[in-house]
Amino acid sequence: MKTLLSFLVFHLLLGLGPNAHGSEIIGGKEVLDKSMMYMASVQNDRHICGGFLIRKDFVLTAAHCYSKNLTVVLGTHNLKKVSDSMRYRVKSYKHPDFSKVKYGNDIMLLKLQLQKSQKDHRIQPIQISKLKNNAKCRVAGWGLTKDGKPSDVLQAVEVPVVGLGNCRKEWLEGRRLELPKDVICAGGNTAVGFCQGDSGGPLVCGKQAVGIVSFNMNRNCDYPNLPNVYVDISKHLSWIKKTLAKKS
Repeated sequence: MKTLLSFLVFHLLLGLGPNAHGSEIIGGKEVLDKSMMYMASVQNDRHICGGFLIRKDFVLTAAHCYSKNLTVVLGTHNLKKVSDSMRYRVKSYKHPDFSKVKYGNDIMLLKLQLQKSQKDHRIQPIQISKLKNNAKCRVAGWGLTKDGKPSDVLQAVEVPVVGLGNCRKEWLEGRRLELPKDVICAGGNTAVGFCQGDSGGPLVCGKQAVGIVSFNMNRNCDYPNLPNVYVDISKHLSWIKKTLAKKS
């Protein structure tokens, strides 16, 4: 995201509504080095989305991040410090029922094509789980910050969970959008959350990932007025298990 083109692309996405990518981290701070070694940078010549390692050979991300010739970078929180051994070619498994983020099923698995030279003991999968009551959660990612400049270092921020009933009501009244059934809401209407550029990153509650960054209310990243929307991982456990079992 060093080039002028990348900068313009980010700002173009600001006006695309819920179909646009999510996630610059708003109101957050840099994470400690090696503290979130499950985080993945999904790339196509450049960083386009976040993701997270759920098994040594699979990364979970958002389906709308799909592109040809994707690669995944693991093992660094600084995108300026990437070696060849950190980059993995992948095979994409997009949810078969995905069409647009507003209709749900915004989930994709990326199978890493592991090489013998890529035995990186620094990377560590994160467990996936169902959102629990009164959970304390945070979202992490790379992307533009409030000042409009890209961040090469991973940032994270704590986000309060928004009750699904209230979230649905706010989106219906604010954007006339009926949210899909497979979502979680957190942050976004509290001046902290995500924005454009890093969809696919995890909503982490405790030490487990419960959601995937999907979409938000655009043009309002500094002070969003609607909750951020994540895919509820627990709604897709059967599909995830089936996909992880694939032999090719």
